[in-house]
Amino acid sequence: MQSADNQAPGRRPAIVLVVEDDTLMQGFLEQALTRLGLTTVIEASAEDALERIATLTPDLALLDVRLGGMDGITLMGRLAAIRPECDYVVMTAHGSIETAIAAMKAGAFDFLTKPFTVEALEVVIDKALGVRQLKRENQRLRARLRRRGGDPLILGQSAVMKRLRDLTRTIARSPATALIEGESGTGKELIAQALHAWGPRARQPLVKVNCAALPEGLMESELFGHERGAFTGATNMLKGKFELADGGTLLLDEISEMELALQPKLLRSIQEKEFYRVGGSSPLTVDVRILATTNANLASRVQAGRFREDLFYRLRVIPVRIPPLRDRGEDIPLLAQHFLEQAATENGKALRGFEPEAIARLLDHSWPGNVRELENVVHRAVVMTTGEMITPELLLWDDSLSGRRDQALGSAQTGSSAEDWSRMTLREIERVHIERALEQEGGNKSRAARRLGVSVRTIRNKLQAYRKEDAHEGERPRSARAA
Repeated sequence: MQSADNQAPGRRPAIVLVVEDDTLMQGFLEQALTRLGLTTVIEASAEDALERIATLTPDLALLDVRLGGMDGITLMGRLAAIRPECDYVVMTAHGSIETAIAAMKAGAFDFLTKPFTVEALEVVIDKALGVRQLKRENQRLRARLRRRGGDPLILGQSAVMKRLRDLTRTIARSPATALIEGESGTGKELIAQALHAWGPRARQPLVKVNCAALPEGLMESELFGHERGAFTGATNMLKGKFELADGGTLLLDEISEMELALQPKLLRSIQEKEFYRVGGSSPLTVDVRILATTNANLASRVQAGRFREDLFYRLRVIPVRIPPLRDRGEDIPLLAQHFLEQAATENGKALRGFEPEAIARLLDHSWPGNVRELENVVHRAVVMTTGEMITPELLLWDDSLSGRRDQALGSAQTGSSAEDWSRMTLREIERVHIERALEQEGGNKSRAARRLGVSVRTIRNKLQAYRKEDAHEGERPRSARAA
C-alpha cells in the first residue's frame, strides 16, 4: 500500500478501528491490516467500540453491519458524533447492496461486500487514507494561508516545489530584478505574486503589464504615461505603470513579446530608476522592483536578434525556473483535490474526491497545458458529475495539445503502409507502437506494457526519452530541423 499517511517518515502508522464479532473475520482483518503497515484495534461489539472511541483517535473504522444488538450503521452515527474526523467503511454480507447504499447515504466513505479479498481491502483502505491525507494537506495549507493573511498559495509536496517555495521566500526580501521562466500554465504569475506578498513591499501596489496584450506603439504610454497633447487623442495627462507602482512591484508579463524599439527605454528606466512620460521634458524618479515572466527561451531570442542582450541580463539578475507539471507528478493528486474543492464550492456540490482509477488517469496524462490544464480538467469534471466521486470517464482533455508526434510519425500511424514504415528508423517504429498501444489502452501505461510485452518502467523510460527528444527538437534552429 502506498498511502502517504502511512509511509511518510516521522508519522505514526494510521490507526484502523475494526468492529467485527466473527472471530475468523477478526483474524483475517488483523493479519491483512498489519501486513499493510497499519495499527489495528479490534472490538467485538458496538458497546465496546463506543467505550474505546473515548480514548482512541482512529483514522479509519471498519464496521460490520450485522452486530449483536446495535447495527453497524447506527453505530457509525454514534461514533461519528464523537470522532467526526474519522472515515467509516462498512462491511456487508453478499447481496446486501441496499444496506450498502443506506450506509453510504448515512455518511460511510465506502463499503466492502463479504467475502472480499486482501486486494479489495487494500484498494478501499488506500483510497480512504489517501483522500484523508489530501484533506489534511489542504487543511494545513489553508491554515498557513489564513495566517499569512491571504498570501498566494503555492501548492506542491515534491522536492522541486519545496525548493521553489524556499527560493521564493528567500529572494522575496531582495529588491533585485527577477526573471520567472516556465511553460504556459505553470504558475509564473502566482510566483510573482508571492515574491511581492512575502517581501517588504507587500503593503505597496503590485502593478501588472501584459506585454503581449497591447498593440505596437501603445506600450510606451502604458509603461511611462503621457502628457496632455503628446499625440492625437491624448486629451489628458496619464500616469504610466511605473508611476502607479512607485514603492511597490512592477510585473512585466510575457516580456519576450515587448517590441524591440522600446527595450532600450525600459533598460534605462530599470538602471536609472527614472523615466520620461511620452511628450514630457522632465524626468520622473520611482522606486520600483521589477519582475518579469516569460514562457519563451529569451536566450534564444537574444541570439536571433529579437531581444536585447543587455536587457536580458538586467532582467535575469535572479532567475526563477518553474518546472512543468509532467516533471512533478507527485503533486498532481494534491493539486487536483485543491481544484476539486474550489470547483465544488463554486458549483454548490458536495464532493469527496477522486476514484483511484481517476487519480491513475490524471497521473498518466502528459499535461502539455500544465497546472492550468489540470485546473480546467478538474473543473469540467466537477460540473459534469452527478455523484460524490470523480470517475475516470469524467476526465477529458484534448490530446492534440500534447504535440508528441511529428509529421512522419503521424502519417505512419494513419497509413500504416509498407512504404510508410520503410521510411522510418527502428526507433521511430518503436515509438509508433508504444504510442499506439497507449492510445488503445486509454493512456494506461500498465495495460499498454502488458500489450507490448514489456515492463511499465520501460514504457515510462521511453516516454521520458521521447519528451527530451521533442524538447531538443524544439530548441534547434528552424533551418537545422528542415535539413
